[in-house]
Amino acid sequence: MDITLEMTQKQIISQNMIQSMEILQLSTLELDNYLEKLAMENPVIQLEEKSGEEDQKSIDAQRKLDWLASTDQQNRVYYSTDMDMDDMENNWHDINEEGEDLREYLHAQLLSNKYSAREQEILQYLVESLNENGYFTEDINDTADYLNTDAETVTRMLEIIQSLDPAGIGARNLSECLLIQLRRGDTESELAEEIVTNYLNELAKQHMKIIASRLSVSTEEVRRACELIRSLNPKPANAFSDRRRLNYVTPDVVVVKLDGEFQILINDYQYPKFSIDKYYANLVKTTTDTATKKYLQEKIQQARNVQESIQTRSSTLMKVMKEIVERQLDFFVRGPGYKKPMRLADIAETVKLHESTISRTMSSKYLQCSWGVFPLNYFLTSVAVHDAAGGGDKTKDQVKARIQEIIDKENKNKPYSDDAISKELARQDIKISRRTVNKYRTEMGIPDKSGRGSANE
Repeated sequence: MDITLEMTQKQIISQNMIQSMEILQLSTLELDNYLEKLAMENPVIQLEEKSGEEDQKSIDAQRKLDWLASTDQQNRVYYSTDMDMDDMENNWHDINEEGEDLREYLHAQLLSNKYSAREQEILQYLVESLNENGYFTEDINDTADYLNTDAETVTRMLEIIQSLDPAGIGARNLSECLLIQLRRGDTESELAEEIVTNYLNELAKQHMKIIASRLSVSTEEVRRACELIRSLNPKPANAFSDRRRLNYVTPDVVVVKLDGEFQILINDYQYPKFSIDKYYANLVKTTTDTATKKYLQEKIQQARNVQESIQTRSSTLMKVMKEIVERQLDFFVRGPGYKKPMRLADIAETVKLHESTISRTMSSKYLQCSWGVFPLNYFLTSVAVHDAAGGGDKTKDQVKARIQEIIDKENKNKPYSDDAISKELARQDIKISRRTVNKYRTEMGIPDKSGRGSANE
């Protein structure tokens, strides 16, 4: 035994950093609840009075009208359609008493494609069978027997459900839920997919070295993959669990077109502003009681730290949103189907922040634009086809859009087979297999050659 001196470096995460990271990943509604709870625990925090319900409706409606008055015709058409569909009697805020729930949200997405009456019946059953976490846990064969169809059809319909938002919906278990989200996100996720498929138990126990050893990769690579996995949502229906108390998904960011340019508006009016109560601010200066002074100093410092964290949240969200709008400009101009490949790493490199910070910033947050309301993670898009011809890599949505164009232009009396579509795509320098065409076409809800032919006879 002997005494030795050695120098080591340790990264210590302060309580303020933990609090800042927590606030960063909160949605607008979650931040509202956080501040309400904090004000009850911290007496020096004085929340601003919120308007009454009717006043708030008026304020929200005016904001919406101001937005529409200053945006392009496309937004006005969107607003008109929104009004017609929901029959809101000239008030965009008045939705039914219970609001849109998960099932309504899924059905709304299914309306964009044409399905046969039989397919609609099966899709309806699958949507209604999802549990509180958004999983489909019934046996496929039992479901097929109950619906008087075959297991392949049920599986195909379930894959359509799984292609909807929120990502992970319709999964049969946790592993499949996470895989669905990974395959919609970062292209460099092969390691993460392997861990999700075969090593979830080891991941839960933090056995990074074991995973690294079995997969013959470094511990650092496993750590980065596990960080990506932890950024996913294991319960995709969670955002809808309180729908009976909400009227709509509150967007955290609004992107509007003003004077020919896209502007980003951070939704910071939904959560209350707060200040330090003047009585306690004066008391901390005048009190002679040491314990009281120390307590008030701690509470005042906590309030200031929260204010700073909220400001950081807003500035970071703005940085990330500017990068998203710049990279996904085609989407905001032309709509779904025109997203470009974009990874967390791409945003992180440009805004000079760590990927985990970008992930927290985008977590549980929604964006509203003229094309609808989308979770921010929707814009993380993998490369489906690497284009060696110089036309740029293509995302899954872009490939689907090309498939749709080909089918729209086909001879309705002689529809293309999946193999013919694959060859037509190859002529456009998009090389995917017949099997992949079949997969994408199914996800889009488009019948096969025989189905399209019979529909047009």
